Amino acid sequence: MILANADLVLPDRVMRGAIHIEGEQIAGITEGGAVPPGAIDCGGDLLIPGLIELHTDNLERHILPRPGVDWPHETAILAHDGELASVGITTVFDALRVGSIYGAGKGYAPYARALAEEINALTARHATRISHFIHLRAEICSETLIEEMEAFGPDHRVRLVSLMDHTPGQRQFRDLKKLEEYEKGKHGMSDAQFAAHVAMLQELSIRIGEKHEAAAVRIAQQLGATLASHDDTTAEQVVTGGGHGVRLAEFPTTVEAAQASCDNGIKVIMGAPNLIRGGSHSGNVAAEELARAGLLDILSSDYIPSSLMLAAFRLAAIWDDLPRAIATVTATPADATGLTDRGRIAEGLRADLVRLDRTNRLPVTRAVWSKGRQVG
Repeated sequence: MILANADLVLPDRVMRGAIHIEGEQIAGITEGGAVPPGAIDCGGDLLIPGLIELHTDNLERHILPRPGVDWPHETAILAHDGELASVGITTVFDALRVGSIYGAGKGYAPYARALAEEINALTARHATRISHFIHLRAEICSETLIEEMEAFGPDHRVRLVSLMDHTPGQRQFRDLKKLEEYEKGKHGMSDAQFAAHVAMLQELSIRIGEKHEAAAVRIAQQLGATLASHDDTTAEQVVTGGGHGVRLAEFPTTVEAAQASCDNGIKVIMGAPNLIRGGSHSGNVAAEELARAGLLDILSSDYIPSSLMLAAFRLAAIWDDLPRAIATVTATPADATGLTDRGRIAEGLRADLVRLDRTNRLPVTRAVWSKGRQVG
């Protein structure tokens, strides 16, 4: 297959040319607008690498579409998979929580290993359109983190582990009023339930927080997974994470933490919805502020898959540099997680590609290929 007469977004420039695909790989790249016989004429549309999503909660929405409704998992996974393909995401790290709570106010039951096995089984059957890896969100402030993480082995495709500490009064929810708004709005907690929930989490953190953090780091190393921190607020937290081997900083909440991450060689991930909305829904630092300061490396769609493409083009406008912006959703996340076979338009890499119409105000996805097969 040949995709011709397209503007190819290469690592360092945009070039009118054609991509030659053989099987699952890019076999060659040629310059110019010629359309060989039998080629697909892209009519000047953009061709970019398939997007790589490192942290998304989107699968939860399909599995639990309403409170108390547990939708059949295979159907939910495939719906999630198809939604991501439709917006140009060709590799996803499905974020699954490990670490459960059975205490006052609100409980979480274990689910991650069973769901990971369902995702991996569909992948092994070639039922999914795009590539799926597992991202374990290690809840430090929980009751069962260690046993849940130890249930995972090398065959579970865990490539990313995030250290998530949601102890009330620090990191994402330094402002307890913001946490109160979130819990009451999402879970309908009463005043008494919220107070009990906060007290229980704070007691858990004091009692077993350090033990859980050390275990999560150890198990991540055993699994060969990239380690990420989450919601860093201070330079001290960043330095501690760096000592653990953290390579990614997910959603730092302050400029101080983002700057410390960059100073320590840790890539900064910010939420695409934050950039599109113009700020954090939790009242933390705005992604645009970090982008303008040169402190943003990777974007994540978080809870809105379609935001990833939109935010990349928003960055392109801020930086006046389309290749640099596209790298935040392709090459940089690939490099950060050891995926050397994708993330760029280059000979010998996977033919994960997205064709975009840019004649409208927003980029419109016209076609998506994963390993040379059209999936959207």
